[in-house]
Formats: sequence, C-alpha cells, structure tokens
Amino acid sequence: MKGSKARDVFRLPGFLAFWSAETVSEFGTYITTLALQVMVVVTLQGGATDVGLLNASRWLPYLALGLIIGALVDRWRRKPLLVGTDLGRALLLGAIPTLWWLGWLSLPLLMVFVALFGVLTLLNDAASQSFVPRLVPAPFLLAANARLDQGASAAQTSGPAVAGALISAVGAPLAVLVDAASYLISAMVVWRIPVEEPRRAAAGPRPHLRREIGEGLAFVYRHRVLSPFAVGTHGWFLFNSMLTTVFVPFVLLELKLTPFEMGLALAAAGVTGLVGSLLATRIGRAWGAGGAVIACRALMPGAWAVIALAPAAGGAWTLAALAVGQGLYGLAMGASNANEMGYRQAVTPDALQARMNTTMRSLNRAMIVIGAPLGGWLADTLGYRPTFWIAIAGFVAVTLFLAASPFRHARHGDPA
Repeated sequence: MKGSKARDVFRLPGFLAFWSAETVSEFGTYITTLALQVMVVVTLQGGATDVGLLNASRWLPYLALGLIIGALVDRWRRKPLLVGTDLGRALLLGAIPTLWWLGWLSLPLLMVFVALFGVLTLLNDAASQSFVPRLVPAPFLLAANARLDQGASAAQTSGPAVAGALISAVGAPLAVLVDAASYLISAMVVWRIPVEEPRRAAAGPRPHLRREIGEGLAFVYRHRVLSPFAVGTHGWFLFNSMLTTVFVPFVLLELKLTPFEMGLALAAAGVTGLVGSLLATRIGRAWGAGGAVIACRALMPGAWAVIALAPAAGGAWTLAALAVGQGLYGLAMGASNANEMGYRQAVTPDALQARMNTTMRSLNRAMIVIGAPLGGWLADTLGYRPTFWIAIAGFVAVTLFLAASPFRHARHGDPA
C-alpha cells in the first residue's frame, strides 16, 4: 500500500471507531490516575510511600500474570476481550465511591481494588496492542500509532485539569465515576467495530502454555534490535516510576499547590504531547525508529531537572516551572510512543503480537512494582528533590545504553 500518511489511517475500516474508544477511555484514565493519588494523600492522609504502594499494586498483575496472559491472548479473539475488560473496569471503579460513602475505604482495600483493575488492564492492553495490526496494514502502523498518541495527548491535555477541578469540587472518590463512564462508552463503541479475527485451527498443534510463553520470551530477548530496546525500556520504567510517584506528594505537600493547579501543570504534558505525536511520523521516517526514540529519551532528564528545580515559594513561578518540565516530558513522550509501538508491531508476526507486547510490558510494569515504592521510600527518607536527581541520573544512564546498542540503527520498514 502507498501513501502511508497519518491522515490516511482514519479511512481504514474500523480504525476511527477504535481510535474514538481509546481516546475516550484515555480521558477517563487521566482523571482516575490523579484522583487515586490525591485520594491517598488527602482523603486517607498518606505519604509518598503510600502513593508508591498504591502505584505498585496497580502494576503487580503484570509481574505475576503478564507472560501467562500474553500467551492466552494470542489464542483468543481480541475484540471480545476489549469489550469485557472495559465493562469489568467500569464496575470496579464504580464501587470505589460506594466504599468511601460507607466509610469502608482504606489503603489496603484500595490496593486490592487497584490490583484487580490492573488484571483487567493487563488483559485489555494485551488485546488492544495486538488488535491494531488486525485493523491496520503494516505500512500504516507508524501513522496509526501516531493517531492513537494524538488522541491520548488530547485526553491528557484536558484530563488532568478536569480531574483537578472535579477533585476540588466533589472530592477524589466521586471523580473516578467519570472514568467508569468512559469505559462503558469504550465497550459499546468497540463492540460495533467490524473485524474478522482468525481462530486457532482446530487441527493445529495442541496448545502448550509453557512452550508458548518461551516462544514469546525468545522472540523478544533473542531479537538483535528488540532485545536491547526491551532492556533499556525496563530501566526507563524503573526510574520513570520513581519520578511519577514522587511528583504528586511533592506538589501537594512540599510546594503546597492545589489539586487543580497540579492538574494544570500535568495538562501541559498533554498539549506538547499532541505536538510531539503530530511530529512523530515525520521524525520517525527521517531519523529512523531508533534515532527518534533515543533523541526523545535524551530530552526527558532535562524535563525532570526543571521540575526538580521548581521554586518552593509557590505561586505563578512554581506552577510555570512544573508546566515547562511537564511540557518537555510530554513532547518527548508524544514523539517517542508511536515510533516505539509502530516498530515493535511491524517486526512481530501476528501469532506473536500479544506475547511480544506482554513480555515487554510485564517486565516494564515489574519495574514499576519496584520503582514506585522505592521512589516513595527515598522521598520520605532523603527528601523529594534528592530522589528526583537519583532518578534523573538513571534516565541518563539508560539513554546512553540505548544509544550504544544496535537499536540506534532500527528503522521503520525493517523486515519481520
């Protein structure tokens, strides 16, 4: 196929509906992500370590079940999984305000709910990332992922600001109801997408879970280019989880900003993320997938350094520093994501898509399980700013690792 430009992908059957569903649920997710952390700090009177534990509980299912679920998803049709997991997540989030109203909400119970939410998110992520190559031919994958990132960036632009306003108006527990509604909408839209999905042949080899998991691991970690990229990304997730865990209590407790002001700062990442995603296709084709991703990773330490240097006096200058830092971070994320996902999907056979994605994501999320509580503990022990600098140094190290690896030569159009 020719003319694989970003504007063409909306003409592909089913992609516009899928993009719409993803964008709506992303909007709700940004609200819940902020609301849950504010709930720990404000409603439950917790600290940075508590925020870290909550974040870790969300991603623990990836560590415990990721490889198994990746192998199972490659056996199943993906659209029913997307619909079912969206409905399940809507029910779980809808229960949180009820628990709060009854006076039963506590950090341990919230962690249980978040862990169950993580199981459904794991299933949904594996199905979603593997569903895109069934809607979009390989030459369009970079453009399709850029469009998905643009939708996510638009959601990020408004989501945190809306979240801050909602939390200030009705409280964090009730704000998550918006996310529950977004998952219901997503489920209805995805259900109507026309797509033919292959089934495992009845006369084919008998499924063997351990062998299938091994095939996924071998594909990723024996691949000349995906292997160093996976290892470098695992390190990135470790340090990124430390930074994002510390950010919320740093802003609320040390800088004394309101949830709404914090939402405005986070929204800056959405604005620039949209810009980055609009440039992602052009950058990826000019610099290659490897060059684009490495350049974006190199920008991120500077972005977080601006946040670490934010003045403690509060007010407009503090908010401006946070917005600039988040803006640079969002720009790098927006330009990087489509290049990462487009390359990964293009070089992976359809039969291995879910296993490739969950193999990488499981260990990425395992790093969050370690990094989130570690970042919280370091912040409570050493202080917020020293913890920022430790994680920033880690960002620099993993960027240098990628720049020295074969991944720097990765280009869109490399054969599967």
